[in-house]
Amino acid sequence: MPSRTLPTFTRAEVEAHSSEKSCYVTVGTKIYDVTDFLSDHPGGGQLILDYAGKDIEDILKDSVSHAHTDAAYEILDDSLVGFVISEKNGTANGNGTAVEEPYVHPRTGMSSEEDLSKDTDYTQDYKKHNFLDLSKPLFPQLWYGNFTKRFYLDQVHRPRHYRGGQSAPLFGNFLEPLSKTPWWVIPIIWLPCDSYGSYLAYQGFDYPVLFAAYWVLGFFIWSLVEYGLHRFLFHLDDYLPDNRYGIIAHFLLHGIHHYLPMDKYRLVMPPVMFLLLATPFWFLAHSIFAYNWYAATAVYSGGIFGYICYDLTHYFLHHENLPLWYKELKKYHLEHHFLEYELGFGVTTRFWDNVFGTELKPNLVKTK
Repeated sequence: MPSRTLPTFTRAEVEAHSSEKSCYVTVGTKIYDVTDFLSDHPGGGQLILDYAGKDIEDILKDSVSHAHTDAAYEILDDSLVGFVISEKNGTANGNGTAVEEPYVHPRTGMSSEEDLSKDTDYTQDYKKHNFLDLSKPLFPQLWYGNFTKRFYLDQVHRPRHYRGGQSAPLFGNFLEPLSKTPWWVIPIIWLPCDSYGSYLAYQGFDYPVLFAAYWVLGFFIWSLVEYGLHRFLFHLDDYLPDNRYGIIAHFLLHGIHHYLPMDKYRLVMPPVMFLLLATPFWFLAHSIFAYNWYAATAVYSGGIFGYICYDLTHYFLHHENLPLWYKELKKYHLEHHFLEYELGFGVTTRFWDNVFGTELKPNLVKTK
């Protein structure tokens, strides 16, 4: 089944679909529209209508009544129409108005961005999920874990938080420092380089406005590159090889960030990784603008400045109190982590998400 985005309903809204014309049932948080199946049910449609608008998880597993086969669950999967969220709990605030319980995501168990910073109980988390023990180096656990791709992707997109805001051990040896990059390293290293590149490019133009046009073009192109890298490289989940090499590559490139999204030292790109990704774009820019080395360098320099803005923005979205005009962008990006990682790929802007139909909207869950 292709990926699709499904809405959420309160329990009261589900219960309203309890007739022959519109019959919904639930299994846990999943909602199924079984209206068209009423006439095809082997036991008769009335048996389903008796549970219309209700949860049928227990009756499906009831061996006394009738233990349902895998085929029954496959039929249900084809009828999935949404997910259940908490409805108004009937309590009242000081104004006598009903208070609505927070929406809890069915996969991550999180309801707000604050949940991303709640310390994970290492022991309980490992016992429950049997995935990674945060008290031990993560790399060898992944290497020897023999995890399937499906299990790995499900777990790595359930955010955890290392106690005290520190970094979980990745290698546990001399390689550990290479996996961490403080945010201030980015402007210290790359701003002087980018300034020098911009200066060299500027020397080749008779008109400053022409240099500015090429430089701004590069800055704009970066926003599209940012979106493309995030969507098609960092989230290459469907095409990930189902073996330890593919899993390790995914984890080191971007998976660790989704697993531990509030790790301060793994929020910006390590310089070595940036060089590996940026070098091909240098040659690409000089191939496209082969008619003018200075124009190509101006475009490239504008793009590099865009990258610097991206990495700093990414860090600030996770860890800083931002001006009012930035708060919505912060909320949008953090929802990408705890609400829906297959939507909301824009970091510095939502523009390309709007263009390509991947905008993340509250209370929508993407499924397959």
